[in-house]
Amino acid sequence: MVDKNNLVKLENKLPRPKPSAAFDRIFVRNLVLECQIGAYEEEKGVKQRVRFSVEMSVYPSRRRSQDDVNSAVNYDLIVDAIKSAVSNGHVHLVETLAERIAAKCLSHRRAAKVRICIEKLDRLEGASLGVEIERSKFPPA
Repeated sequence: MVDKNNLVKLENKLPRPKPSAAFDRIFVRNLVLECQIGAYEEEKGVKQRVRFSVEMSVYPSRRRSQDDVNSAVNYDLIVDAIKSAVSNGHVHLVETLAERIAAKCLSHRRAAKVRICIEKLDRLEGASLGVEIERSKFPPA
């Protein structure tokens, strides 16, 4: 059983971003993958096209003046998070997929927050259906 008092004490010890903190943003937009997703019977056992757009806010590198790939947060982090979430088999809810991607993106040490937009492209002719979430590593102060 989790002691909520200890959890609150631990959260209060975590460093919090300053309100004026500047972030860099990296993103992957309009990545379309075939996914097994949907809660309805007609969606089970079939793949449908899903479009992913993910934007991560990251703390700037202390070595940003150097043109060094090792000081950058790699776009592959986002692509790998998406592909990993999709590869785990059938998912009922788009929201579940978004949460899994957010958790993987926020596991990076420089990640501050992430915004994820996921759209199912094949459910309604002429429209996309989806969800957009934003998650932060640190709760508001």
